[in-house]
Formats: sequence, structure tokens, C-alpha cells
Amino acid sequence: MNESIAKLKNALASVECILIGAGAGLSTAAGYDYAGARFLKYFSDFHARFGIEDIYSGGFYPFPSREMFWAWWSRSIYINRYAPLPGDVYGNLLHLVAGRDYFVLTTNVDHAFQRVGFEKERLFYTQGDFGLFQSSTPHGASARKTYDNEEMVRAMLTAQGFTFDEDGTLLLPTDGAPAMEIPTALIPYCPDDGAEMTTNLRADASFVEDAGWDAAAARYTDFLAHTERKRTLLLELGVGMNTPGIIKYPFWRMTASRTDVTLASVSLGTAFVPDEIAAQSIVIDADIAEVLRLMA
Repeated sequence: MNESIAKLKNALASVECILIGAGAGLSTAAGYDYAGARFLKYFSDFHARFGIEDIYSGGFYPFPSREMFWAWWSRSIYINRYAPLPGDVYGNLLHLVAGRDYFVLTTNVDHAFQRVGFEKERLFYTQGDFGLFQSSTPHGASARKTYDNEEMVRAMLTAQGFTFDEDGTLLLPTDGAPAMEIPTALIPYCPDDGAEMTTNLRADASFVEDAGWDAAAARYTDFLAHTERKRTLLLELGVGMNTPGIIKYPFWRMTASRTDVTLASVSLGTAFVPDEIAAQSIVIDADIAEVLRLMA
């Protein structure tokens, strides 16, 4: 790995611009693990009752009531969007690109980049944001609108018996297990069309691309245009094959079509590039957190 790290350092130093493509593996490396001890800490009751094994699959579970649905989702949203980021992964990545001509394209919905100091104007969250609600049936005034949800989510958690410490960490009830349902009155409804709200995550054709999403997409297009003939590092971090059409395949095509591009694929277990672009690529199959510490 040391040889690959040296190649990546040289590439980073020699390029004029950097395009980061970030997938779920980056936030997992940062400590936002969806299974194991972190899952059981906040969802042991749902695990015991329904056999749910991780946060991701639980998001698709057909809970018997809307009150229980929102009890689950308020926990999931908070710990993956508002709770303090563990570890130094995102901070180390920011250190590598600070002051450079960079842009971030990510399928992650935890808003981690902006929360650690990446410039908002250099970020494109293609798949939504855990911090936003939208109408479940967007139309009319709600068709292009999203709604900040932190206050609503905190109210749901408080109703379940959770509290928060000074840095925002979610604390378990000290006098028993948390409630598995929220009060009916806390179920969120859209102020514009009256429909029940849902998370602003790309799951189907009802996903709302609001004005902020459009502006970020335009900035990404502009970045690609103004860096087209510049020496560019494509830094692919933790990108798997769930949605390869967003980051992985475009990065491969860009590398294949341009001699001034270097592609670095860094991930534990999923780092890979096709043979056709291997000569222009650096592949590091390792823990992203460790790689970024060595790069810092």
C-alpha cells in the first residue's frame, strides 16, 4: 500500500483540479456504520421485536403504524445527519483539498462534507439530504420544495425519551427503554399540500429536486466544463455498485477519454478499475480512514 500511497500523493501534488466522488464507504470509514454495535445501541428494541439487522434494511420495513415508522426514522435521521461525526476521516480529506480547485459529487445523504467545513458551493448531494423532508405526494406548491426537519426530528426523539448532550450526541433514556412510537400529533405533514411528509431521499420518481439541488447540479456541470482540459484527479472514495451510473461509470468514461486524467479508486473490498484504464489509475484496496491519515 505504501507504493500506492506515494503515487496518490504525487498525483495530488501535480494535478490542477480534483473531483471527489464519494459513496457510502466513505461515511462507513468515518464511523457512520449502519450495523453492529452502533445499530444495536439505538435500535435494539426494533431488532428484538422485528429481527431487523441494520439501519439500511430497517428503512424498508413495513412497520405496523405510522407512529412506529416515525419513531424508527427519527432515530435514523438524527444519528446519521445531526449527531457528531466520529473520527477524523472528513477532516483529513478537507485538509488534502483545502485551497485547491476541487468539487465533491456524492451519493451520501448525511451532509458530512458541509458539516466539517467543505465549501457549500463545491458540493453536489445527488441523492438528497437526511436533513430535509418533502411531501410524500409533491404537487402544486410542494412540487419543488423541501423542508428543514431538525426541529421535528428532535421533538420525535424527545417524545421517545431520548435526550441530547451539549455536542448533540443522542442519549438513551436513563429510566428504561425508549418508546417505539411517537405521539400521533408529531407525524409531520406538508404545510403546502397537507400530505404526510417523507424523507428527501431518491427512492422513486417522487423525489423532489428543489432549487438548491438544481443550483448544485449546475455548479457541477460548470466544474466539468472549466476543468475539461486541465490535469485532473478523480478521487473515488468508498463507491460501490449500488448506483454506479452516478459516480463510477462517469469516472471510468472520463478517464478513458482524457489523457490528462488520473483516477484513484480507494475503498475496502470494492476498489476496482477496468483493465482499459489501469495505466491511468491508482487502486487502493484498504481502509479509507487509514489511507487519508497516511496522506495527511
